[in-house]
Amino acid sequence: MKGEKPLYKSSRFERQLPLIGSEGQKKLENSTVLIAGAGGLGSPAATYLALAGVGEIIIVDDDNIQESNLNRQFLHSAASVGRRKAYSAESTLHELAPDASIIAHPIRIDRTSARQLVRDADIVIDALDNYETRFILHDSAWAVGIPYIHGAIEGFSGQLTSIIPGKSPCLSCLIPGTPPGGKIPVIGATAGVIGSMQAMEVIKFLTGTGTMITGRLLIWDGLSGRSEYLKIGRRKNCHFCSDHGE
Repeated sequence: MKGEKPLYKSSRFERQLPLIGSEGQKKLENSTVLIAGAGGLGSPAATYLALAGVGEIIIVDDDNIQESNLNRQFLHSAASVGRRKAYSAESTLHELAPDASIIAHPIRIDRTSARQLVRDADIVIDALDNYETRFILHDSAWAVGIPYIHGAIEGFSGQLTSIIPGKSPCLSCLIPGTPPGGKIPVIGATAGVIGSMQAMEVIKFLTGTGTMITGRLLIWDGLSGRSEYLKIGRRKNCHFCSDHGE
């Protein structure tokens, strides 16, 4: 966690202080969260973390806003079409949480930028929409021992797991190969559910509250209204864990 910052006015957080206490609130305020993606998952994740009082949020996205984004990406308005997502997200989050430090990076995540970005974070949210970039960011976070909250969505369904280096399987254990890319259909509420749960995992980690979804994959099926957990173990032939001495 980064250097301590002044405690925000407690009245803003009076409904959550009974749950996490003043020490938990201070931990949020003195933390830095890296959110990779300012789209469907990044919108609810960033919003709820900013509103919870996280002191610094780094948001990274190199895309511009398109009209087709607006069914799920509520950090952006119709008037923002054509604008950089990172800057639009920064503006919205500043309005919602003026005391928070919001740092926007309208850059592509590659192996060089990922290493630089994770160095400034206490935890990383994977709000990305392609697996090639996911693996790059995950590998950089794992290398420096930073938790990585993975979420993915398609249609009415989504998945979530929290990857803690040295304590849980890695992303390659869960997903041995890179799935095919392309535009994925999605209902906006699906992104809202999974992105909100990613924010919850971050809050639990930073405050030391509750039990995180580690070593398990949450599968949420919104169409049938069902959820299930799949146990995840380390794969003996995982190339990533093998290369990193796990």
